[in-house]
Amino acid sequence: MAPAVPTLKLNSGHEMLQLGLGTWQSQPGEVTTSVINAIEAGYRHIDGARIYQNEPEVGAALKAKLGDGTVKREELFIVSKLWDNAHRPDCVLPAIKKTLSDLGLEYLDMYLIHWPMGLQPGDELIPRDANGDCIIDNETNLVDTWKQMEELVKLGLTKSIGVSNFNSQQIQNLLDNCTIPPSNNQIEMHPYFTQKKLVEFCKEKGIAVTAYSPFGCPTHPSAKPGDPKLLEEPKLIEIGKKYGKGANHVILRWLLQKGVITIPKSVTKSRIIDNFNVLDFTLTDEDLAVVESLDKGPAGRINTELFLKDSKDYPFNIEF
Repeated sequence: MAPAVPTLKLNSGHEMLQLGLGTWQSQPGEVTTSVINAIEAGYRHIDGARIYQNEPEVGAALKAKLGDGTVKREELFIVSKLWDNAHRPDCVLPAIKKTLSDLGLEYLDMYLIHWPMGLQPGDELIPRDANGDCIIDNETNLVDTWKQMEELVKLGLTKSIGVSNFNSQQIQNLLDNCTIPPSNNQIEMHPYFTQKKLVEFCKEKGIAVTAYSPFGCPTHPSAKPGDPKLLEEPKLIEIGKKYGKGANHVILRWLLQKGVITIPKSVTKSRIIDNFNVLDFTLTDEDLAVVESLDKGPAGRINTELFLKDSKDYPFNIEF
């Protein structure tokens, strides 16, 4: 029998699977098949978001696999995220209801505030003015948004709530003003950007960390030709050879052994299956140190969201 995916106990009392499938940048036409392939390969944790604009297609895959008995709802861990245009308190409940409707589900396992920066509420996911600039919502307070997130738990619409891309000060502000603490912070994290201080801060506060873009996201819009590619990093390839594994396995294994959740994204069936093949080996302390030696600090960050840097809640102006 294949080894089970490790889980982390959240401060909400629920268990979260450490390895999942990311669906960012997965086109609507491809994502149904990729989620079906992932569930058939053994994945039970699926990470999505309203802004990915593919939740109805993810829902079609869930319906197919729940319907044919491959998996039961309670075996799945489904994550989605509140988009920036729904931070105003009266927008939070309609936003999760839209996501649940698109996914064909009665509840989520985790609902995150996707970014701390707010955008003008309305039908436009990225509202722009006549000059093409984003219309930022600098009125809404994140604590007020969080209080509505807490209501979603009380209503049974999500089992756990958390944040994404929040810095330590923003998390502390929620902790100082909340009745339900965030149970997850989903952040960019990979060997070029290990986020050591933020990960330590979250762990001290009892908040699980999810690493997105574990392979450094070479397809990110801000990536430049000639940028070093993590999956071609000689040190990672060398470690992998010792175990008959690839650089992708070394990265994912490093994250699992650090007690971090990770959600590699792919729409290619062979890669989806291959990324799951990380449960049968263990990196040594020496291996882990080599992986962490690749850290470039803040220069390693890819996902800067600079188009929202004028938001009062832009998170990347402090160290962590």
